[in-house]
Amino acid sequence: MTLAELSLEYRAHAHALDLRIWQLEDKLEHTSNADQRCQLQDRIRMLSTMLREANELAVLTGRYYDRGYRRNAKYTI
Repeated sequence: MTLAELSLEYRAHAHALDLRIWQLEDKLEHTSNADQRCQLQDRIRMLSTMLREANELAVLTGRYYDRGYRRNAKYTI
């Protein structure tokens, strides 16, 4: 698998995460139980972190060999 192919996989993963976050936010709007709201908020927060990282890695793997691309220091050694 090439980095360009891996980038597409990260983008697809990010899209799935985004869809799930949207579904949970919709459920959160219609939930009045405090415990369920707290659990949904925690899940949304975790998925949002995963979404951000998937998007960052999609960019990193997609542009890894581009000359002059400044890589995210978070993902470099």
